[in-house]
Amino acid sequence: VEIGESVRGEDVYIIQTGSGEVNDMLMELLIMISACKTASAARVTAVMPCFPYARQDKKDKSRAPISAKLVANMLSVAGADHIITMDLHASQIQGFFDIPVDNLYAEPAVIKWIMENVAGWQDSVIVSPDAGGAKRVTSVAERLKVEFALIHKERKKANEVDRMVLVGDVKDKVAILVDDMADTCGTICHAAEKLQEAGASRVYAICVHGILSGAAIDRINRSIFEAVVVTNTISQENNMRNCSKIQCIDVSMMLGEAIRRTHNGESVSYLFSHVPL
Repeated sequence: VEIGESVRGEDVYIIQTGSGEVNDMLMELLIMISACKTASAARVTAVMPCFPYARQDKKDKSRAPISAKLVANMLSVAGADHIITMDLHASQIQGFFDIPVDNLYAEPAVIKWIMENVAGWQDSVIVSPDAGGAKRVTSVAERLKVEFALIHKERKKANEVDRMVLVGDVKDKVAILVDDMADTCGTICHAAEKLQEAGASRVYAICVHGILSGAAIDRINRSIFEAVVVTNTISQENNMRNCSKIQCIDVSMMLGEAIRRTHNGESVSYLFSHVPL
């Protein structure tokens, strides 16, 4: 890469999300950070709406890598002074860095979308498709003042769910599945069927990062969802063309406001509970 104009003494923000050819994008980001530092930029901030390799944040079996820590080290060594990201798969990843990390939350935008687009949301149930997302759904349910439920799933091996058990009551209510990531969509489609069996009147899914790999689009097209809502931390134009059920929440204003506040030395914590207008 070559930076087209002088960045000497400037505050530089490089926006790059982890999607598509993830390794190419990550390498490009690292080279751009390095190029800006070599060109005497005062501060370089990497804005990464979707953090690559975030799911590999611990050794889940022997001899497995902790790739999220490796990516953190690579960004630091390349010369990044600050990271802005959104809805990390595990908040502890912030501790992998020795530089400041702002982990923004899509939750305020999700709550706004539910209030504006789900008819009868006052009588809904917020559902987590796995035990790991319990904290996320309780937070959303509290702010909407509605009930929440949980689906306990047992896996025999990675990416393959064996059995699901619903904890909570969804009979004759609107069920809204909330998760941080929709990858192959096997789990949420399976969960939707479970919710329908338990008597839910309508089922929605809201996931922050719409990775939608493999057979995800086919699964959503065949599913019973009213809508599958994702944010544009990863570009969704093609997916929305191929699947009418996919809807997109724009989070650009949250990242834009975070950049403005960071540059001006203002507090970013306002964005954890509000959507900037």
